[in-house]
Amino acid sequence: MSVAFTFPGQGSQAVGMGKDLAETFPEARAVFAEVDEALGQKLSAIMFEGPEETLTLTANAQPALMAVSIAVMRVLEARGLSLKDQVSYVAGHSLGEYSALCAAGTFSLADTARLLRIRGNAMQSAVPVGEGAMAAIIGLEQADVEAICKEASTGGSCQIANDNGGGQLVISGSKPAVEVAARLATEKGAKRALMLTVSAPFHSALMGPAADAMREALAGVSAKAPVVPVVANVRAAPVSDPDEIVRLLVEQVTGQVRWRETVEWFAANNVTTLYEVGSGKVLTGLARRIDKSVTGIAINTPADIDSALAALIG
Repeated sequence: MSVAFTFPGQGSQAVGMGKDLAETFPEARAVFAEVDEALGQKLSAIMFEGPEETLTLTANAQPALMAVSIAVMRVLEARGLSLKDQVSYVAGHSLGEYSALCAAGTFSLADTARLLRIRGNAMQSAVPVGEGAMAAIIGLEQADVEAICKEASTGGSCQIANDNGGGQLVISGSKPAVEVAARLATEKGAKRALMLTVSAPFHSALMGPAADAMREALAGVSAKAPVVPVVANVRAAPVSDPDEIVRLLVEQVTGQVRWRETVEWFAANNVTTLYEVGSGKVLTGLARRIDKSVTGIAINTPADIDSALAALIG
């Protein structure tokens, strides 16, 4: 019977996130100030006040979501939580894997903020606007969606980007191929095939230039072994070796976020509670759909922090 901490990905951002933490806890204020300094930008002002379209930009949303997650972690730790002693594993959805690694001590906060700024810019610029696309396919098995992607790939790159569980798979690639795949999915019985409003085809082969940028950026930072293993997106299994962690982070840019398998791995390895650390409740909802034996609990408000501390350390 054990606990894992999970960290949300892009899409969980909202104007105002982290503001109540900053107003309540000096540890949270310190995190936001350190991230602002590392980026040379008042990112916290955009997080707290908006505008939404500026916060939603990939290069802002990624470090901003990480900052909220680490603010929650620092508050928990200042009040007695020991990640090493009370938590068995960490994992994060896409950019959330960087938050997980920062929480577990692999990267410093300043390095993580800078890495995510580079990652956001690199992913945004890897493909000209309008050439890539993503679509959510609801109600088909993974094997069926893989076959559809293969069939659609005659018109360009198309692959599964996220397996989010609960029958939701996200595909990504060149716009013509993704549009064909969405149509094929509908023809083959998908409940829904919805083109997503995204700025780039994330987690697809088209992100190759961004993977190269991250390989170079990661080579320039110090990576330590995490204090607890991280369950990596592209492997859905725990990793602790820093060199392997870095290699998998590069692979993650063009590879699949295997979130369903990650939650299933937790369930199969006696993890009974997944605490979602940071903004929103997306991962908590996914956990519920993937495996009913796992309890998902979000920690993002001062009240959530009090409840989590009472449960984790009494």
